[in-house]
Amino acid sequence: MSYVVLARKYRPQTFSELTGQEHVSRTLQNGIDSGRVAHAFLFTGARGVGKTSSARILAKALNCEQGLTTEPCNECPICREITEGTSTDVFEIDGASNTGVDDVRELRDNIKYLPSHSRYKIFIIDEVHMLSTSAFNALLKTLEEPPAHVKFIFATTEPHKVPVTILSRCQRFDFRRIPMPKLIERLRFIADAETITISDRALTMIARKGDGSMRDSLSVFDQVLAFCGDQVNDEDVSTMIGAVDRKLLAEISAAVFGGDTQAVLAGVKRVDEVGYNIRQFCQEMIEQFRNLLVVRSVRKPEEILDLAEAELEELRQQAARVSPLDIQRRLTLLIKADTEMGQATFPRLILEITLLKSATLAPVVPIQELIEKIKAMESGAVHTPPLPWDASRPTASEPPRISRHPAPSPGLPPSQNTWETFVSFCLSKNPASGSVLEHGSPILFSPEAMEIGFPAGSYYLTSAQDKEFVEEVTGLAREWGGCTPQITIRSIAPEPGTSPRSLAEKKKDDQARLMDELAREVAEHPLINEAQRIFGATITEIRGL
Repeated sequence: MSYVVLARKYRPQTFSELTGQEHVSRTLQNGIDSGRVAHAFLFTGARGVGKTSSARILAKALNCEQGLTTEPCNECPICREITEGTSTDVFEIDGASNTGVDDVRELRDNIKYLPSHSRYKIFIIDEVHMLSTSAFNALLKTLEEPPAHVKFIFATTEPHKVPVTILSRCQRFDFRRIPMPKLIERLRFIADAETITISDRALTMIARKGDGSMRDSLSVFDQVLAFCGDQVNDEDVSTMIGAVDRKLLAEISAAVFGGDTQAVLAGVKRVDEVGYNIRQFCQEMIEQFRNLLVVRSVRKPEEILDLAEAELEELRQQAARVSPLDIQRRLTLLIKADTEMGQATFPRLILEITLLKSATLAPVVPIQELIEKIKAMESGAVHTPPLPWDASRPTASEPPRISRHPAPSPGLPPSQNTWETFVSFCLSKNPASGSVLEHGSPILFSPEAMEIGFPAGSYYLTSAQDKEFVEEVTGLAREWGGCTPQITIRSIAPEPGTSPRSLAEKKKDDQARLMDELAREVAEHPLINEAQRIFGATITEIRGL
């Protein structure tokens, strides 16, 4: 018997077997169950996501000898004929090959005859957007008022090319790209069924190559099996499909953050040796840093990134050691390098220079720290550590009062137990929660209780009232000071002076004050005044460093 490729051998035969299109399956099944089956359907979506398979399953469900059913039996003669493509009542037409008006007229003439032995005559037209304008016009009247024994199912990857007059006469179903975890799950099922030894890491590479398409993923899987046989190792998969191993991306990004220039250049050399496109690799490095930034910036990256859980965990471990700003700076350099490679003769050199620069970037000092240093230098005063935990409850118009005998926090000097240091700790551990806390006013701040005020009606009040946010901040407080305070979020009047200022307000005021001081210094500087006099120049903008 001739070999049957995996995409055909494991093509879904029931709605329950459709992967990643549960919204389509449920709607069609509910329609069949309630007897509300439309006369025309339009299935749209990327290639290989199940449009034609769904059309065949729907055809079997409508014509099955067991009666209208939400799942075809796949055993009766009618179901088997539709599966094998030999049914005389279910017509599969390629829209790309039958584009003319004469083809549609022939189809229209065939419609008026009753089905030979099925419940419905069903016309499945694939790539329907390829029909000519005259063909669409010839189909309009029939599509609007077809005989009771006829159903139309159209499939297309480009719905924007289908005339609005056709779209308005169909029930439209948008098929999604299949998420990475579901692709991997299906590939694992097939590998086990075929008794193939392969790791989840190799299946992840195959699924990523498929780019959300089940058919493309299975085609790549077939190619891998032809190369490796039933014993598949990760290195062979990486070599055969021409993909950069995610492990190499993680190693290079770790070397960049660690300042290991030797490892950075060694990684680029490995990429060049296997003949992988340097610009494509640069784009994959951009994706790697983008993933790190997302993981470092949000609480639930799995809802944003289409990655396997193992890959997410690796990103979490690496992102925990760097700040979002450090990731952003390096991501900006890589994006600039990708643009330059479009016209470059030596793309490898551009990538090497960019990664070396990324690995040797000097750390950035936060603006608030610079402001404090400038103030200290101007006053000549020695920096005094902040006062400890506030253990008393102030009024709404007073700043937080400080207890002179606070309860000590385990493992943390009392001089560091301040609202500012706590928020800084939260920013380093969870930037999303820390950025919300920056806009809060510490009405009460002690080891036993925190009461944080946010302006009434603000986005930050809504975010802080979320149960998950309160749990996250409670956990951070426990990790920071060894205590578990009772956290209360309350609404405060947005007018200034009615409650303690938030850190965001302080930063804004300090920045404005610094810029005022800079403007005054520039205006009074003799060298600048002389330059203006000599060149007839004017100052248009002053920027802080």
